Order: sequence, then C-alpha cells, then structure tokens
Amino acid sequence: MKIIRSITLLFMGVLCFGGCIPHTTGETEVGVRTVKLGLWQPKGVEDKVYAPGSTYFFLPFINDWSTFDIKLQNLEMTFDKTTGDRKTRDDLLFKTVDGNDISLDVIVAFRIDPEKASYILQFVAPDNATLRDKIVRTIARSKPRDIFGELKTEEFYIAERREHQAQKAKDILQSMLGPMGIVVEKVLTKDYRFNPEYQKAIEDKKIADQRVERHKSAQRATAEEYKRKLEEARGEVNKLIADADGEYLKAKIEADVYFEKQGLLAEAIKTEGITEAKGIQEMNRAMAASGGAALVKLKIAESLLGKRIALLPVSEGGMNLKTTDINQLINTMGVKSLAQPKAP
Repeated sequence: MKIIRSITLLFMGVLCFGGCIPHTTGETEVGVRTVKLGLWQPKGVEDKVYAPGSTYFFLPFINDWSTFDIKLQNLEMTFDKTTGDRKTRDDLLFKTVDGNDISLDVIVAFRIDPEKASYILQFVAPDNATLRDKIVRTIARSKPRDIFGELKTEEFYIAERREHQAQKAKDILQSMLGPMGIVVEKVLTKDYRFNPEYQKAIEDKKIADQRVERHKSAQRATAEEYKRKLEEARGEVNKLIADADGEYLKAKIEADVYFEKQGLLAEAIKTEGITEAKGIQEMNRAMAASGGAALVKLKIAESLLGKRIALLPVSEGGMNLKTTDINQLINTMGVKSLAQPKAP
C-alpha cells in the first residue's frame, strides 16, 4: 500500500507539473492568486502579492489569477463631453453655502496600494474597473460636493480658497478610501460655472469692479503725481533754503572774521593809546618834577635861539621907542631863575 501511494503521488505530481499554465504581471501590475481547491493549502484568496513584470505557474481549474494596475490613475469628472472619463457631461453639480447653483470640474488622482491588493480582491472589488467605477468614482462624486459647497459664491474666484478645499477633500477621501487599499494622491479643480443669469450678473459686477479699480488706479496715480510734484517743490525750496543758509553762513563767517580783525585792531589801538598815555603821564610826572621847568625854559630858549626880537614897550600913554635886547633879557632871566632857590 505504501508503494502504491508513493507511486500515485508521484504520478499526480508529474501530472500537475506538466499541466501548470503561466500567469504573468505587467510592469505596473501586481498579481493575486485565489485557491479554489485546497489540496496543500487553504482555499480562498492567498494573502500574498505577486510582483510586477514576472511570470508564475499554477495548476488550472483549481486556481484563479487576478491582476491590479498600481500606476497612478486620474478620475476626471468634467463638463466637456470630449474629455474626462465619460463622454457625457460629468461635472459635479451642487449649491454654494449662500444658495447659488454651481458646477465644478474635479480630477482625483489615486493609485492602488500594492501591499493591499489581496485585501482589495477579497473585500472591495474583483478588478480595476469595478474598483474605479463603483468605489472611487462613487465616493469621489459624493463627498467633494459637500466640501466645495462650504464655499461662498465669491470665494470660488479666489484660487487659495479653492486649493484649501481641494486639500480638505483629498484628506477626507484618503480617510475613507485608505482602509480599502486606495491611496488618494491629489484632488484638483479645473473650471467652474454658475447658471447663465447669475454668471452674467457676476460678469457685470466684475466689469464694474474693474472700472472702479481703474478709477482708483487713476486716482492713486494722480495722487502720486501730486506727491511727486510736492516733493520736487519741497526739494527746490530746500535747495533755496540751503543756498540762503550758505550765503548767511558765508556772510556770518566774513562778518565774524571782520569783527575779529577789527577787535584785534581796536585792541592794538587801545594798547598803543595806553602806552602813549602812559608815556605822556610819565612825561607829565617828569615835567612836574624840579627839572621840568628848566627843561621848558631850555626848550623855549632853544626855539628862540638865533632870532632877533624887538619889543616896543608901551608906557606913559604912548609907545616907548627905546629898544630892548630880548635875547639878553631871556638869558638874564633864565640865569636868574635858575639861581633862585626853590621854595620848601
């Protein structure tokens, strides 16, 4: 019996190996095997991911083979029928928080987490198409409506507000799809549209705002021109003031120099006068001394020396024609004066 069993197993092994068929994965695909008949292992989806770009051999009939594309995919929901996933109008329709109807083109970039391919096959979707259309698309069309509907109508014109809501949508979609083995890389917004009447009202308002801005710009330009001219006038006035200050300082310096010069000259004159006065004072003191009278007499004598002076004395009611020798008289009087003793 043992021999028979061994031969049977060997025969079945050869038969199985010879009957294996190849299963391949593309460059961006991972493979998942499902065991339908468990001879050597449990039945069901194998908890193993087969790498991209490879070939594997399994017995037919008792094994199933599934592949999932793990490259980055774009789910495009747009108004234009010639683009996007559907050849019909596929943009998101919703109301803004202030009650206006709006449609928005949205692109959701996602990929499959290769480590969770077996989980996706077992619990989420049997293939890429079902995963994309039934899971990702359904959630991506539902939740972003609520998130972008939080904006006011005017906020859709502000790119930063749209980007903020797009990031919020990406985070919420990731929290919902991540446990299913889907990685949401980015949520992007493209064009947005309001209903025709409201769109025209908005365009009219934008035109009016542009006109207001042009007027404001012209007003600001005029104000800047006035400021420029005022600054130029201030500069000219400051230049005139500076020139006047320069002339004043120049005149002041010249006046100060002249004043200093005149002061020095006055000081010199004063000094000279004081010196001369002191000399006269000393001369007066000398003249007031005993030798002063003699010196005066000597000077008078020197001035009269060599001159003939005739005096006609008047006496007895008429002119006396007797002559007097004045020189002799002066000499005699001078000698007599010098001969007289001084009073104590």
